[in-house]
Amino acid sequence: MQKIFGLIKKAIDEFDLIEAGDKIAIGVSGGKDSLLLLEGLCRVKKYLRLDFNIIAITLDLQFGGAPSNYDYVKNICDNYNIPYIVKLTDIGDVIFNIRKETHPCSLCARMRRGALHDIAKENGCNKIAFGHHLDDAVETFLMNLFNEGRIGCFAPKTYLSRKDITLIRPLVFVSESEICRAAKKLGFRVVGSACPADGKTARQSTKEFVAGREKADGGFKRRIFGAMRRAGIDGWGKKSNFCCDKCFWD
Repeated sequence: MQKIFGLIKKAIDEFDLIEAGDKIAIGVSGGKDSLLLLEGLCRVKKYLRLDFNIIAITLDLQFGGAPSNYDYVKNICDNYNIPYIVKLTDIGDVIFNIRKETHPCSLCARMRRGALHDIAKENGCNKIAFGHHLDDAVETFLMNLFNEGRIGCFAPKTYLSRKDITLIRPLVFVSESEICRAAKKLGFRVVGSACPADGKTARQSTKEFVAGREKADGGFKRRIFGAMRRAGIDGWGKKSNFCCDKCFWD
């Protein structure tokens, strides 16, 4: 966890993700990424004594018409003495039963983001933290390139003027394999996804492509990520000058 902690701190410093007086809503799905984000930011607040506040928010999409059990997430929040909100929604019903979406991910993401933004603002938050990691960034870049013919990715930090809220991604220097190892070591009890489309999406296909390229040509992800940083795409460039590719990775 010490390495993860260091990478989170690096992202906070590199992209000015957290400032004194912030109130941050952590979007917690119950998966390994969001659980590590929750644990990581709680430790940052505790050990670095940064002056900011945290709440955790879970949107229960109620796939199949039934709520999920988030008691494990609540226990983590109770241990760190932070508020935890579980919001029951009808998003699962709207996506799969009412609209019967053939390609549900885009609409589902928009609905989830809108609901999370509203809850965060209702609770006085000025920032929302998401658990997107290094692999997510590389995959998003490649999906935009291959599927839409454009150069772009989500940003480590994004201000939404319409909502007057800032999105931050403190795990962007952490790889998925590092998250998996940390989750196992910490004994996370992951809340499994009940989404009917899970494992059948364009992102899953891209994830498999990247895994294949990484296996055949080690360092593939590192080179893509380094290229994104050198080009400064969507806020990914370093604040300071650089002398070599290693500077962008380290």
